[in-house]
Amino acid sequence: MKTPAEILGKTENGLPKPSWTSETPTGNPEAGSGPALSIEIKALVNMIFARFMAIYGHKFKSCFETQDEIRIAKREWALSLQGYREPELVAAVDLCKQQYAWMPTIAEFLQVLRELTGDSGLPSVQQAYQEAGRYADAPSQHHWSHPAVYHAGKLTGWFRLRTETDLRVMPDFRQQYERVCQRVRAGETLEVPSHQALPDHQDQSLFAFIQQWGEQHQLAPEVASKWLFYLTKPKGSQVRERFRKQAQEQATEQGITLPDDIT
Repeated sequence: MKTPAEILGKTENGLPKPSWTSETPTGNPEAGSGPALSIEIKALVNMIFARFMAIYGHKFKSCFETQDEIRIAKREWALSLQGYREPELVAAVDLCKQQYAWMPTIAEFLQVLRELTGDSGLPSVQQAYQEAGRYADAPSQHHWSHPAVYHAGKLTGWFRLRTETDLRVMPDFRQQYERVCQRVRAGETLEVPSHQALPDHQDQSLFAFIQQWGEQHQLAPEVASKWLFYLTKPKGSQVRERFRKQAQEQATEQGITLPDDIT
C-alpha cells in the first residue's frame, strides 16, 4: 500500500515533487506553435503550480495524469496571465486558497485577479464588443470607456464590426481585445487619437428624420433613437437587418411598422 506521501506525490520533507511543479516545462519550445513565452511568466506559472500542489495535494495531482498534461496546462495559464505581476498573482493564489476546495480553472483565477486589481478599469469582453460595434461608424468621435476598446476595434476592423455577424467577428474581436488588455496590464499607456470632426450632413439628416418620426408616433426621443438605430448601419448589411428585426419586434407590440430607410 502506498504511503500518504506517495499518494500526495510529496518528498520526505513534505514538499511537492519537482517533477510535478518547477521541473515540468511551461510549454514546449521546440513545438513551434503559438507565441513565445517570457522567462518571467514561465517562472511565475511554475510558482503558481507549486503553490497549488502544496495547497490542494492529491486533488491537484488528480487533475493531471502525465507531465505532458501539466506542461500543456502551464502554457495555457502562461498565455492567459501575461501582463500580471508577481504580487498580484501571489495575492490571487492566497484568495483561491480561501475560496476554492479544488484548484481553480483559468477563468476562475482570472476572475479572482479582476476582483483584486479592478482589472485596470477594463470593461468585460462583452461590454467592449457591444461598445465597439455600436460606435464603429465614427470611432474617432466617440468618448471610449477605455482606450483598449478603441484599439481592439481598430485591430479587428471597423468595417467588419459594422457589417459582419456576431458569430463571425466576435471571436476575432475577443482575441484582439485580450491581447490589448495584456498590454495595458503590463503597464503600457494607450491613447485614442483625436481628430477634428467634419460636419456630417448625412448624420444631421438622419437625426432630423428620427426626431420627426418619433414625434409622429408619439414616442420618447430615446425610444425612437433606439428603434431606428439600424438606419446608421450600411444598407444591405447583415448587422443593419439584425438591429432592424430586433427593433421591429418591440415596435410591433405597439402596432408600429418601422421604415426601411429615410423617406
